[in-house]
Parts: sequence; C-alpha cells; structure tokens
Amino acid sequence: MLAANYSTVRDNFKDFCDKANRDAETIFITRKAGGNVVLLSEAEYNNIMENLFIRSNKMNYVRLMESIQQLKAGKAAARILSDD
Repeated sequence: MLAANYSTVRDNFKDFCDKANRDAETIFITRKAGGNVVLLSEAEYNNIMENLFIRSNKMNYVRLMESIQQLKAGKAAARILSDD
C-alpha cells in the first residue's frame, strides 16, 4: 500500500499505473480538497468485485466456506472430467 499526493501521481502517472499492475500495489492518492482516491489495477478491482458478489449471498458464502473446510479436512478427491 502506497500513499502519494495528487501532484506526485500526476507527474509520474505512468509509473504509478505500472506499479499498480506489475506489483498489485494499491495507491492512495491524497488531495487537499475534494476527497482522496484509490488507484488499483483492473485485476485487483475485479477480484474485489467478485468477492463482494460471493459474500453478498449468504447461502453461496456458507457453501464456499464449507467447501474450504472439507478441502482442509482432506475430504477432496481429484476427478477426471470428460468432454462427453
């Protein structure tokens, strides 16, 4: 997590965009007025949105947590899927 002021980000925008994408870095851009903003990669944004969607449905979230517990308890088995 990085924090930089608006002027620094404006003067080095490409570098900050590259850092957000290459290093999955979240950059907090501070401003004197008008509120701060956050710069993050599209991949990180999509991951956040996917997690919010999954967690927004309690039943889906419970099923996911149960599946994770089953996996940790060794109750998973590999299967070969066919194209048929």
